[in-house]
Amino acid sequence: MLRRTPPLVFAMAVLGLGFITASSVLVKGFRRANDTITVTGASTERIRSDHADWTLEVSHGGSSQEASYVGLQPALETTHTFLRQAGLPPAAIQTGAVRTEKQEIRDPRPSELRGTSWTTRQELRISSADVDRIAASASRIGALIGRGVPLTINEPAYTTSQLASKRVDMLANSTETAGGGTYDTRTIDKDITAVIGVTFRVD
Repeated sequence: MLRRTPPLVFAMAVLGLGFITASSVLVKGFRRANDTITVTGASTERIRSDHADWTLEVSHGGSSQEASYVGLQPALETTHTFLRQAGLPPAAIQTGAVRTEKQEIRDPRPSELRGTSWTTRQELRISSADVDRIAASASRIGALIGRGVPLTINEPAYTTSQLASKRVDMLANSTETAGGGTYDTRTIDKDITAVIGVTFRVD
């Protein structure tokens, strides 16, 4: 259910009385210049995300580039299997390019090269409108680390495709408003806040 802060236009009614009631939009400040008064405040609304982007990185080390790549494949397949069993369709999962890194192993005192090691990495990018399934998968995938899968797990980013229209609707209380806002991508249900400025002419 949406919760909506009353439009800032109500501030016009209370300015003449010299106070602002608790039901009005939170007013942050006044600025007077010549024959105008500018009121700034914030309008807040609760929305639900309709899209999620999530990235994972699978990695494996080895004594050679080939060994690190070969060792990566079982870990990569285990991760894909987990995602499929979680109900995420193959079309929602994109596999990035393979990346390899070479590390030199040196003796710390004479600084002589003692050998080399390699690490091969591959990123999985998951994009889905099923935000609840993504959230459930993200909460369980850490179990793969306990099974020996070397994973880097990033936090899903939850967004809404209706942000622009919601922001316009929140600001549609005056023809002389300007504003912006932010919302937290870490949560599915979130409050979006539009910062509003309204200028009144004083007779």
